[in-house]
Amino acid sequence: MDKHKENQEISVLGRLFSIEVFLCLMGIASLISFFFTGELTQLFWGVIIVGGAVALYFVRKKDWKKHWAEQEALRRAYEEKRRKGKEKDGTGKN
Repeated sequence: MDKHKENQEISVLGRLFSIEVFLCLMGIASLISFFFTGELTQLFWGVIIVGGAVALYFVRKKDWKKHWAEQEALRRAYEEKRRKGKEKDGTGKN
């Protein structure tokens, strides 16, 4: 039981200090500095960094194995349909 609780604490700490959180904090800091300095580059980088962190979150959340399996199934279905079309034509050419 103690080992399980220790792993949970490490997981929570890992989430708190993850790269996504760091990126978000840097983006927010850049946006805040824009309001104090008024420099448009700070606004630009803040929006880019926060947008990138959000995109990274969704990319990491996606189940890529499932995605590539679906893509492979679509490719096979397309090739099968194409092969049947060639057989129906009787040409056998690409």
